Amino acid sequence: MAHTPERDFIRHVVFFSGKDKQDVDRIMAGLEMLKNIPGARHFEVRKNLRADRFSDDVDIVLYAEFDDEDALKAYHAHPIYQECISVVRPLRDLRIAADF
Repeated sequence: MAHTPERDFIRHVVFFSGKDKQDVDRIMAGLEMLKNIPGARHFEVRKNLRADRFSDDVDIVLYAEFDDEDALKAYHAHPIYQECISVVRPLRDLRIAADF
């Protein structure tokens, strides 16, 4: 199946869990800083609904869309991204990222 140009973009999905469940709101606030980085077509941070009966590991899901790999690289290189890491990394346990 051929892709149409308007559908060719990168989906960036990251799953997080907090070391302490009381820090989940602080992690979310830190991740929300990322919405101020230009270049994402779409960006959202949401708490996991925990609707899956087999897995309860994920507290937060970050979902973003980028036009191409260069836009994703620019997002990762932005100073706000580094600031976010300094806030979130000490509070988080699990972090799993996928780009497709």
